[in-house]
Amino acid sequence: MTNAPNTLQWGSIRESLREPLTRLIDGVQTPLGGRLRSVTVVGSALTDDFRPGISDVNTVIVLDEHTIAALNAVASLAKSRRRSGLSAPLMMTAPYIERSRDVFGVEFLDFQLTHQTVLGDDPFANLRFEKRDVRLQCERELKATLVRLRQGWVASAGDRRLVREILVATAKGLAPLMRAMLWLRDVDRPKTMAATLTQASTRFHIDLDAAIRADRWRQEKPRLSDSDIESAFVAIVDAVDRLAAAIDEMEP
Repeated sequence: MTNAPNTLQWGSIRESLREPLTRLIDGVQTPLGGRLRSVTVVGSALTDDFRPGISDVNTVIVLDEHTIAALNAVASLAKSRRRSGLSAPLMMTAPYIERSRDVFGVEFLDFQLTHQTVLGDDPFANLRFEKRDVRLQCERELKATLVRLRQGWVASAGDRRLVREILVATAKGLAPLMRAMLWLRDVDRPKTMAATLTQASTRFHIDLDAAIRADRWRQEKPRLSDSDIESAFVAIVDAVDRLAAAIDEMEP
């Protein structure tokens, strides 16, 4: 069903985000006019993982075509957007989304799982994906993660603060990959980080506790010794290595 062009559909979006999102939409509707097709909130802002002031609020703006005027219209809202905790929107067209299902299946599956279209028609609800494409993307991303982890350890030159940041980012990046791997196995996908990693750990028989702990470091900021950081690094590298082997063995 097509939404009326000026009707905002809040659905599961929390009250505290509605005013800043309204300002964003008002700010782009006037300059973009009929070129604006939809505005959708995606990701953790719609889950129990959301932490005000810490979590990103991610949006996807769909246009009928990309122009520099459209980019400038959204860029002009940068100051008010940042004050409200909104990340820079992802800007796409419907044909771009359709043509990118084979290369961004992991991301689009995640958007499809956790999203609320506030304005316009839902751009993700009816997307379909090929398992061979998603499997290949998971393999590529996991093996690239291994390279980045090891390179990051070397580049850190003993700075454990940098290693900690790398591990936190790695844990965050694992969640959509784990949900995609669960999708490949036709298993229900949790929306929250800890539940996702726990489900993947059980399903693939791989210990992901270190990644779950690393994700908590974003909020809890615990005091960690060099030994704590090194142990977490070794455990996460081992887990990612085993996940890469598991996805390698999946049927395309």
